[in-house]
Order: sequence, then C-alpha cells, then structure tokens
Amino acid sequence: MRLGLFMMPLHPPQRPMHETLAEDTEKSLLADRLGFDELWVGEHFSATSEPIASPLMFMAGLIHRTRLTFGTGVINLPNHHPAIVAAEVAQFDHMSGGRLLFGIGAGGLASDFELFGDIEPIERGKRMLESIATIQAIWGSNPPYEIEGRTWPIRLTRTVLPEYGVGFMPKPFRPGGPSIHISARQPESYGVTVAAARGWGVISANFVAHRVLAGHWRSMAKGLAEAGRPVDGSNWRVARNLVIAATDAEAQARATAPEGATRYYFDYLGSLAKRAGLAATMTPRDDMDPMSATPEDMIEACVISGSAKTVLDRLVALREEVGPFGHLLMPGLDWSGVNAAWEAESMRRLAEEVMPKLRRHLAATEAREPLGTTA
Repeated sequence: MRLGLFMMPLHPPQRPMHETLAEDTEKSLLADRLGFDELWVGEHFSATSEPIASPLMFMAGLIHRTRLTFGTGVINLPNHHPAIVAAEVAQFDHMSGGRLLFGIGAGGLASDFELFGDIEPIERGKRMLESIATIQAIWGSNPPYEIEGRTWPIRLTRTVLPEYGVGFMPKPFRPGGPSIHISARQPESYGVTVAAARGWGVISANFVAHRVLAGHWRSMAKGLAEAGRPVDGSNWRVARNLVIAATDAEAQARATAPEGATRYYFDYLGSLAKRAGLAATMTPRDDMDPMSATPEDMIEACVISGSAKTVLDRLVALREEVGPFGHLLMPGLDWSGVNAAWEAESMRRLAEEVMPKLRRHLAATEAREPLGTTA
C-alpha cells in the first residue's frame, strides 16, 4: 500500500498566488520528509481558488528536492495541443529520471470549458482519446509524422533533417512513456472499464462518497477481466480526505469546524457540484436529495476522521467493503490559520502511526488470500 498526497490545490480565492504556491511547496516537502511515495497536482486555468495552471511546472521545482514520484492530476487534454503535451511530458520524464505518472482527463471546471470554447462533454471525451492516441503515436515513432485526427492532425514531413535532429519529437525517459491514469467520479463508469482494459490506472476522487467507491472497483475489475489482465487493485488509487488527531472527538471537531479547511473544501466543492448537477455522488445516502445536502452531510459521506486507531480501523473496513485498492492518496488542503498545524498533524499521524500498521495488516491478509480473489 503506497501513500500519496493529492493537491488540486484548493485555496480561498482572495489569497495571493505566490503565497499559496509557497505553501503548496512546503506541504510537498513535508510529505517527502514523512515518507509519502507520490505527489499528484491538479491543473486549472481560470480559478484563483484552484490556481495551478501547469502541474509539470510546479513539480519540476521539486524534482531535485525530493524523492517523490510525481503525478499530473490531471492534464486536461482537450485544452492542449497533443504535440505540446507529448514534448513537455517527455521532457519532465527525463528531468525526473522516470518519476512521472501521467494523469489525463477531459476537464472538470466549467470556467475552463468556456475559456476553451464550450466543448460539449461527449466531444471533450472524444478529444481526450484522440489526444492520448496522438501522444502515444508521437512517442512510438520517428519522422516523418503523419498522424490522423479530427481535431489535431499532425504533419511534420517537409522539414525533417535527421543529421541535425530537426523534426524529431522527444521520446520519454522510459520506453513507451510514463504510465497513464484517469480519475473516476461516477459509481458505474464505462470510462473506467475502458481505461482498465488498456492497462491504465484509476484514481477514485476524494470528493465522492465512500459508497461510490465499490462501483469504481466493479468497473475496473470488469475491464481488467475482459482484457485478460490480472484482476487486482495494484493500479487503483483511492483518494480520501483524512483528519487525524489525538482523539476521535478532536478530529471530528476539526473536520467540521467553520474555520477548518475541510469544511471550506466541501462547502466549495459541494456548491459547484450542485450548480453542475453532480452533487448526488457526494451525499451519504442514495436516497438523499443532493440539493439539500450540507457541507456536514458531505463530510460524513467523504471524510475519514478520528484518532490514528480509528482511522486505521476505518481504512481496513473501507478496503474490505469497496475493493482492494493498492494506493491511498490524502488530499492536501489550504493552510490558512489553524489549518497548517491541523493538516501537518494529520499527515504525520497517517505516515507514522496509521500506514505501518495498515501495511502489516494487508501483508498478513494477502498472505492468506491473494489480492485478485476478491474481484
């Protein structure tokens, strides 16, 4: 069971960008010191509340300061020319010595949709698949490049000078490129099934209720089985908001405190989800009217809080209930006011008190029952 930090990132919109970038860097360095394995960073262009436009640029500053494996969470492919993404991802893969996980998506922020032309959801999905096919074709061939595409046909034939390297697109550090990953929100997802069949990883979003995760595993297991791949959760990452303190009562108080980053997170995400008609996956019960759900309801549905012992017990129970995820991602929240100390404590307790016992439990369990038997 590997441990990662997942940052959208999300901050109050009035905070200065240079301040939040410095804070997110500090949080990443803390994760590295605590022994986290991975760092995932999101991409948004048109929200001061979610202010990182280039996760690759942000993470490049951490390559030589950490031992972390880096993940784009995610690059929204319909918003980019695939040749640019292919070149930049290949460069980062070399800069990091192969420490890159390539998270891709079709986009999730309404203002970014408008900024890039109000592309309909189905069309965004088609463009995402076209883009990744083009990127892989670039990585898998030499010029001349003649790659068909509805949106981005690639032609590079007239100005190829092999003796100078002109006309040659860079290939990643690792043959074939970094592993590909998509995020999952809906409980039963054809996209997850297709991704798993292709050998891509799946990241279950932290802003969906615990009850939704089992559907992600069903979809993933279906795709793996249909493709003849091992049906296990080794390439499944589950993100969960975690609040860990000395006692259950203290942790619950922090999770719902008006000044707390956790409550701000679900007030913000819940409000946007209601506007987009996507709040049903954030409620604690299937039969709840999502428009009536409060931030506290969503915290109940999506957050694991408590002492280190309680969080350990809840993670064990969650994995037994929803499926054998092989990675746990803890979201990184805003550090305004008391939140820096609260989240740093949660990160430390998770890394030092919860994860060693969780790993020992899983090792003992899987020695008796191999991962794939629960599919």
